[in-house]
Amino acid sequence: METQLIQLYLLACELYDTRRSTCFQRISNNANPDGITDQELVAIYWFAHLHGQFEKKAMHQFIHNYWRVFFPKLPSYQTFVARLNRLEATFQSLGAELQARLQAGHAPEVDHVIDSLPVMLARGGHAYNATVAREIADVGYCASKKLYFHGVRLHTIAARRSGQLPSPRQIWLREGSCADVRSLKEQAPELPTTTLLGDKAYRDAELEAQLAEQETNLHTPRKKPKGKELAAIEKHYNRCVSRLRQPIESLFNWFNDKTDLQNAGTVRSEDALMIHCFGKLTVVYLLLVFNP
Repeated sequence: METQLIQLYLLACELYDTRRSTCFQRISNNANPDGITDQELVAIYWFAHLHGQFEKKAMHQFIHNYWRVFFPKLPSYQTFVARLNRLEATFQSLGAELQARLQAGHAPEVDHVIDSLPVMLARGGHAYNATVAREIADVGYCASKKLYFHGVRLHTIAARRSGQLPSPRQIWLREGSCADVRSLKEQAPELPTTTLLGDKAYRDAELEAQLAEQETNLHTPRKKPKGKELAAIEKHYNRCVSRLRQPIESLFNWFNDKTDLQNAGTVRSEDALMIHCFGKLTVVYLLLVFNP
């Protein structure tokens, strides 16, 4: 574990020096020589997640109780949280670098899958009374869990890989109420010539035409006509699409298992929500890059 912690800290330092944005931010945030550095905070965040400590309070206690010798300048819990919540741009930049390394390590894929994962600050009846991060979060409906939630949606386009989890190519956030098809239209992703597989939520003629202009073929299950049954060939088509897009469900389950990304019930501000999303995504990329 000591070796792992040291390696994570060295990786954080390397990535900080790789990208101009984090390099400049490091010079600004690390101006106080008596305080903990951003690189140390990132290493703590990663190390704690790899050992099942997903919440900031648990992270701080984990380091304070067992690893304080490595971080003699570990601040109080309140200061620790305040410093972490300032690192949204840092985690986005680190995630972009790790994503680039992930893509460089694999041959281009011709098939991609798309779906969204709700990040929930409140669920059920509590969703309508929630006031956290109202600037970016609102009430949406999660069809797979059949519940309303207050939060955001993490939209993901990932490349299918044989025998492996899909490799995320594009990830973006939208408010919980934003429909999947609308989010994809407005994002206008730049995809290579590819096949994009989605669920019924993405079935839209305008979207299909928009993607066709960039030589991307969108495949979604056929909807059952009102009062009629699907033809046998259409049922077979639906089974094929569902089977081919299933890996993204596995990817989201893996996200939650490794980072508890979907559960944001302890988040109390917009900044904290951004760290919850983009910080945990760096952990996801870290695992995909170094444990393919």
